Amino acid sequence: MAIKFQYNKTSLQLLEKQLKIRVRTLPIIKNKESALRMEVKKSKTEAKTLEEKLERQIQEYEAMFVLWNEFDSSLVKIKDVHLGVKKIAGVRIPSLESIDFDVARFSLFNNPKWFCDGIELLKTLAGTAIEREFVIAKLNLLEHARKKTTQKVNLFEKVQIPGYQDALRKIKRFMEDEENLSKSSQKIMKSHQEKRKEEVEI
Repeated sequence: MAIKFQYNKTSLQLLEKQLKIRVRTLPIIKNKESALRMEVKKSKTEAKTLEEKLERQIQEYEAMFVLWNEFDSSLVKIKDVHLGVKKIAGVRIPSLESIDFDVARFSLFNNPKWFCDGIELLKTLAGTAIEREFVIAKLNLLEHARKKTTQKVNLFEKVQIPGYQDALRKIKRFMEDEENLSKSSQKIMKSHQEKRKEEVEI
């Protein structure tokens, strides 16, 4: 990225200000990146754990497959999913607060006694599946934020800070050269004036 500048004091001051801002901000962004990296790692572990838990629950469900033919799965419905918002390293992440289930009325006398256990098992399965989806959504959001932060760190570290430093160096050299030329020309003019004075005096 080419940094636009002019060879004057105003441009020098503006670039110095921009460089200071970036140098001060870089450690903060790096901390954010490492925090997000840790959260991504945690979320991946959490997602894997929930995946395994769901698999186990589905296997338990399949073990009683013959009984499930008698079960009316329309008895259990998800009524509402309550969400919250958490901030992780400055990133707003939706969090699962609770799940409300709507259980239809059924006769305990006309249905097998394991129906209550079946309802609880379905609730557990649905809860785990929804929780897993939320963790995957959280993981995607965190991963996206981490990539963006890493890009910003790289932009500051590898492009902008060196670019500003280079621009400042060029301006300072130019101004030093200009000052040296000015001094040299003043000396030459002074020596010419002294020579003329001597010639006039002779």
